[in-house]
Amino acid sequence: MQTPSQQSVSSVRRLAGFFGLKRNLVILLITIFVIGAGEELWMRFVPKYLQALGATVFVIGLYDALRTLLGAIYAYPGGLLVDFWGHRRAFIIFNLVSISGYALVLLIPHWSAVIAGMFLFLSWTCFSLPATFSLVGTTLAASRHSMGVGVQSVIKRLPIMIAPVLGGMLIDRFGVIGGVRIALTISIVLSMLTIFVQWQLCEEPKQEVATDERWNFWRSLREFNSPMRRLLLSDILIRFCERIPYVWVVIFAMDYIGVSAKQIGVLTTVEMLAAIVCIIPASHFADRHGREPFVIVTFIMFTLFPISLLVSRSFSALVIAFMIRGFKEFGDTSRKALIIGYCEPQRCGQMVGAYYLVRDLIVSVGAILGAYLWKLGPALNFLGAAALGVAGTIFYVKTIREQRRLSLKHLKEEISRLHSK
Repeated sequence: MQTPSQQSVSSVRRLAGFFGLKRNLVILLITIFVIGAGEELWMRFVPKYLQALGATVFVIGLYDALRTLLGAIYAYPGGLLVDFWGHRRAFIIFNLVSISGYALVLLIPHWSAVIAGMFLFLSWTCFSLPATFSLVGTTLAASRHSMGVGVQSVIKRLPIMIAPVLGGMLIDRFGVIGGVRIALTISIVLSMLTIFVQWQLCEEPKQEVATDERWNFWRSLREFNSPMRRLLLSDILIRFCERIPYVWVVIFAMDYIGVSAKQIGVLTTVEMLAAIVCIIPASHFADRHGREPFVIVTFIMFTLFPISLLVSRSFSALVIAFMIRGFKEFGDTSRKALIIGYCEPQRCGQMVGAYYLVRDLIVSVGAILGAYLWKLGPALNFLGAAALGVAGTIFYVKTIREQRRLSLKHLKEEISRLHSK
């Protein structure tokens, strides 16, 4: 019979097993939380910060386009570097580069410094994305990938619930420029502290991969199987739906609805709460019962968000819209788990990087399109986004039906072959 202390330890182990909390993933979660707490103090207010510094509409659109473009360009080398360097070294270097970007924006209060600093401060977010996927793939069994990604998604969103509110309070108290600069200082300090945490990562044994394969982008694309290609195309359409209104959401809420910076923080908290409520249960059931239906729900939520913004006329209506925005995370962990599952284990970082390079390189055009539509009016911006969301959702549903039809046909052929023997 177990003692109370043994029962307590056993319960903790079961809980850790349920959430996939192994040593390296716990270290990664701490890093994600602390860096996120610093970034989210100011990152969501960058469009308003640029506006306060005298940037034009198209400069703000350029910021959003570059943000998406750099996410694409950085993803593939990020995957290569983690496959080549290992997780610990890669994470630390990505973090240091981001810190230098924060410092540049802090020291030079001009919109051009923000544009230049983006090439540095987006390093952690963009370079580390395939590295986090790779760490989940090497640490957890395939049947636990949705949960592994889901726990990361929850931890990533916890600071987003709190930090934008605090950042909004800083802006309301010290003004847009002063508040953002104070937040940048805090962000630098927190990111520097995480370096000591990242140093504790243990490297997993790596399978040998030939150098020519590791560094060949086109080989990575050729390795994409049919389901991964179809998911990529659907994802591109859905991300256009997200990207077109993305940078204008805060400006719409503050300039058209009349909410304060602090209320923007509250709306962000609502969004994150909605996401957190659905992520873990959805990840658990997706691992057990299949991931594709959860991805479809996510695509539907992406589509509904710009429509909900269009009909919003008050803070209360925005609360509902941001809840919908949070529910788009319902199946996003399933989408990421599908991507991991489609990759070759020894080249997971490289293949994930190739996926995001192709996706975000194309979707970066959506930011410029969003700026053009915004000049014509918020209604055209939001409706154009929703139309692309509908197209992406329909295409993915048809893809799933086609995959099931082919699987059933293959099964019947196998049964017929066995009977003929």
